[in-house]
Amino acid sequence: MSHEERKLLAWHETLKLHELVAYQSTGLMKLKMSIKKVSDHELKELYKECIHDLEGNLKELLKFYPSAQGYQPRDEEDLREDMGFFAADLLGLSKELIRCLAAAITETATPALRKTFTNQLIGAIHCHERVFTYMHKHGYYPAYDLGLLLGHDIENAQMALKMKI
Repeated sequence: MSHEERKLLAWHETLKLHELVAYQSTGLMKLKMSIKKVSDHELKELYKECIHDLEGNLKELLKFYPSAQGYQPRDEEDLREDMGFFAADLLGLSKELIRCLAAAITETATPALRKTFTNQLIGAIHCHERVFTYMHKHGYYPAYDLGLLLGHDIENAQMALKMKI
């Protein structure tokens, strides 16, 4: 991107960029860790294609970080050894469960099933809160420092891209 083309991203774009990079980085790491356990050749090829696709997505998205709200360039020496991968995976699972349960409630006509989904939604929200609190406390999710949050995204994406399969 040339200097003339570069414009500051809007806040909502920056936050969506963060969500997509964080989600795809965690997914890419999971795929790269799991592929060794896949014995079916056809399924292993699907994993490779998905890995390739996610790597391409991340490389494209990382180019937008210098235009992101709050972006602060970081030195290689600033990279964290522990990326909080497992905590991020748990956070992603809890977010997706909340989305799925909320959608299921809107599609449910049976009162007993709706009540069950609602109770599970409340439980999933509490789980998300516990995971977020853990991540924030340990510095894995600096939610109140956008520059640091975006820096963590870049570190996680770079770590995912460097992982061997």
